[in-house]
This record gives sequence, C-alpha cells and structure tokens, in this order.
Amino acid sequence: MKEYNFCVSDEDEGIRADKYLSDLLPDLSRSYIQKQIGDGLLLINGRPSKSGYKVKADDTILLQVPDSVEPDIKPENIPIDIVYEDEDVAIVNKPRGMVVHPSAGHYEGTLVNALMYHLNGRLSGINGVLRPGIVHRIDRDTSGLLIICKNDFAHGKIAEQLKEHSADRIYHAIVHGSLREDEGTVDAPLGRSPQDRKKMAIVPGGKRAVTHYKVLERFSGYTYIELKLETGRTHQIRVHMTSLGHPLMGDPVYGTQKEPLKLNGQMLHAKTIGFISPSKGTYLSFDSELPEDFLKALNYLRSNN
Repeated sequence: MKEYNFCVSDEDEGIRADKYLSDLLPDLSRSYIQKQIGDGLLLINGRPSKSGYKVKADDTILLQVPDSVEPDIKPENIPIDIVYEDEDVAIVNKPRGMVVHPSAGHYEGTLVNALMYHLNGRLSGINGVLRPGIVHRIDRDTSGLLIICKNDFAHGKIAEQLKEHSADRIYHAIVHGSLREDEGTVDAPLGRSPQDRKKMAIVPGGKRAVTHYKVLERFSGYTYIELKLETGRTHQIRVHMTSLGHPLMGDPVYGTQKEPLKLNGQMLHAKTIGFISPSKGTYLSFDSELPEDFLKALNYLRSNN
C-alpha cells in the first residue's frame, strides 16, 4: 500500500476532496480516486473522509493507494530520444505521430512501450497499468519534450508543480492568419464539445485554461508564435488559438483543410520544459530543436513571404 500526503493551501480551500486529489494527480482518473475513498483509504486530519468533503486550508490529506499491478505492457525496442535521465525522471523528445500511452486500439508502438524497454520498467505506478511514468502528455501529432517519472515520489512532486503552474512549458507553433497583437493571453474554460464529444471546446463551467502567446515571426497568411502554458488542458493550445480565428497550421481536427504543404499533423512543438528536481531541489530546464517537418514549413513560409 502506498501513501500520499498533502497539505491544503489557502487557494484550494472549498474544493471537494476527490476533485482536489484528481487536480493534484491530473492523469489519475477521478473515478479511481473515488473508489479508493469509498474503500476508506482517504484520511483527512487523521479521520476517514468522503469524496464530497470540502477541504480547508491546512487540512492534512492522506490518500492510500493499493500497490499497482505489474503493467501487462510489452516492452518494445523502439528508438526514442532520451535527452536527460537521473534517478527520478527522464526527459524524452517525443516524435510527431507517436501515441504517448496505450489505450483501446493502441496497445503497442506507444511511448510507454518504448519506455518499458529503455528504462527497464523503472516507472512510477500512480497512474495505473496503462500509463506508468506518465505525469503529463502531449497529443499524438504534437512533438516535443515530456517529463517521465521513474518513481512515485517524483511523480507526486512533478504533479504538484504542474498543478501549481510552477513548471515551465513553452511551445512553438505556426498558426493561420496574422495575429493583431504581438503578445496576448487567452483565458477561457475548456470542456468536451456538446456537438462532438471527440473534440474539446470553450464551454461555460469548463476547467479554467490559460495560454500566453507571443509572436516570433510574421509571414503572408501565417504567424510563427511561442506559447506558454499556465494550465495544461487537453487540446488547450489548439482550441484557444482556433477561438481567436488562428487555428494551427496542419491541424486535422480544429484547423482548415487547405494547406500549402502536405503535413502529418499540427505544427506544434513542446520546445522547452523546466521544473524543480524532486530529489535535488535544483531547477532543471531543457530545450529541444524544432523537428524537420516544422523547419520545412518555416522555410517554405520564409521563401514565399
């Protein structure tokens, strides 16, 4: 049995216990947390508590989670770019087109399959058998840097930084059109689209989502931008930029079908990531080169500007 301890901050006061924990552990399903609570595995200030309890500042939270079952995931010798590794984390530069973790229809060929091979199964177990080591994710057709957690202690520390927005996540993207301002912020809540449950959309009552953007270079009909995430919701950048009338170049879901180049997904790259090392307490920051297809698109736009 694993134990996870938290202390409630002033800003989190009034949140339901199950939501508080699911926000702190964003890739651990709320239903799974509720099951553990229903089994009597949540103690608040030393007493058993229920999912609906509204947490108070300085409450001490103890969540007990049964030891994770050994993942039934086939390790695969798939080449991956591990740019850094220590006892707590590995930083991986994921290529466009690779699915992060197994799911229905994708039990092989994922980043997790590769990690199981290259890291010899040394991955955190908090997120269950299908997502070992995964504390945050990027879309299949988004390239770039991901933090992989090698133990549950590191997972909890990284998840806390992501929740508190103290981890730095900077993306580069190419969008359609010319942004009016050189810098700006989109603060709009996201949730499942009422019209298409496979899509995300700006919806009243959705989860707060904040994206900061800055123009790097302007072209005829396109803009090259940098984006900094304050939150990390599903499809956040893609939906936020589309809401401004500037969908990502190559986005097959939220963008236009008319593109000057044949692209295999949106021009979005997780370029820089920074966080406090769980064990060392020092700030670590990593930057990645733009992938070849992204550079090809930039060179095309520059030559036709």
